[in-house]
This record gives sequence, structure tokens and C-alpha cells, in this order.
Amino acid sequence: MIGPGSDSARRRALGEFLRSVRARVSPQAAGLPAGARRRTPGLRREEVAQLAGISVTWYTWIEQGRDVSVSAAVWSRLAGVLQMSRAERHYLFELAEATDPEHGRETLEQLPEGLQLCVDSITVPAYILDRSWNVLCRNSLMLELFSGWPDRDSQPNLLRFMFQDEAARALVEDWEARAQRVVAEFRAETASFAEEPEVSALIDSLLETSPVFAHWWTRQTVVEREGGSRAFIHPDKGRVSYRQMTFHLAIRPDCKLVMLLDEAD
Repeated sequence: MIGPGSDSARRRALGEFLRSVRARVSPQAAGLPAGARRRTPGLRREEVAQLAGISVTWYTWIEQGRDVSVSAAVWSRLAGVLQMSRAERHYLFELAEATDPEHGRETLEQLPEGLQLCVDSITVPAYILDRSWNVLCRNSLMLELFSGWPDRDSQPNLLRFMFQDEAARALVEDWEARAQRVVAEFRAETASFAEEPEVSALIDSLLETSPVFAHWWTRQTVVEREGGSRAFIHPDKGRVSYRQMTFHLAIRPDCKLVMLLDEAD
């Protein structure tokens, strides 16, 4: 893995990756005429640049590993022109240290097959959140802990539950402290894509409807999402406590699996 401070090595790796992918894309696959026989396979630099709508010089500099500023939109066009797979596209944006504008557009129906079954097989409360903290799937233990939420919500979102549903204040122990932490975690996680329509609409809605969210959002506090003790006051079971663990999914990097482990274990 290319570590912090290795910008030149990262740019070289990015250029080498682009050259490798470019070499495997035929002109016909890119919608270009085959033309005369080529000495090297794949697309030429000028063809990639033309299809992506950028200058040949600029694209050449990218492949050469020079320090040039490239927008996320340009990276997205290059990924499309070079017909990258999802894994390759993710790798490209990781090397480019940019946020893929296509992330977050997947729907629940497009979640990888078997993911719900995996969550169902977990023996503690568990659920999957996308980067807007929409609940994409959950197991029955999570449903029981949250007294029927999120199934009673057509588009369950953990932030909306926390700040717009009165049930959250009764369920979450020390709600005020947790609310402060949740806002700071969400700000940290969404820093690079807070202006995207879905995320910005969620933030605007919470600013309008929740004075507590608005108070902490304007404080600009940022903290990392971390595990730790999570306590709830369940209407039937009384006080229950868990240790929260969060994992990002390799098959959907924009999503995270949250598990609540019984602290008694």
C-alpha cells in the first residue's frame, strides 16, 4: 500500500495503472474505427483524451505521473472511456485521492446478492448503512432492539431516526451526548461529498427540523466513527448495553456493517 507522504509514488502508480488499462481497450470497443494495424494494442493517448474531453498534453502528464489537478468528473469520464470494472474504478479513485461521483447511486435492489442473508446469519443486532446512513438491510435482532424501526419507515435513515423520531430519545441512553457524537461522526464521514444532492438534502432537512442537529452541525466538530459502549432503554427488556463494531464492506466501499455485540460476552 502506498503510504502517506508518497505522493510521487502514488502518481506513478496511477499513471502505470492507466497505461495498463488503456492497452487492453480496443478502438472498436471504445466505438472508434479500427483503422490501420497498430504496433501496440489498445487505445492511443490522444484517443483517450478525445473521448474523455481533455487535452492530450494533460492526459499525457497524468500517465507520466506529473503533479496535475484533476477533477472527480474527469476521473469518472476516464473510468468510463477505459471501461473499468467496479474494482478498477474504486482503485482509480483511491489512487487519485478523489471521491467517485458514482458512489451512493446504488439502490437497495442493487446490493450484492446474498448480503441480506449474511446480515440475517449474524447472531447479534446488525445492519448495513450507506454513506448517507440509510439503512439498506438489517436482521431481526436489530429490528427487535429498535422496537420495529426501521420497518415502519419506508426509507429508514439512522440520522432521521435519531433527530426526527421521538422514539429515539426514549430508546438511546444519554441521548444528548450521543446526538452530539453522531453529528460529529457524520460531518467527518461526509466531508468530501456533503454537496451531493442526497446528502445535502438530508442535512438541510435535519437543519430545518432538529434544533439539536442544527446546534451541533454549526459547531463544526469532527470525530472519527469508533466503537464503544452503546446503551439502550428497551420498552420490554429495560436497559441493555452493547459494544459497537463497524466494518466497511469490500464489495461496497460506500457501505458499512454495524454490529452490536453483547457486552456480557
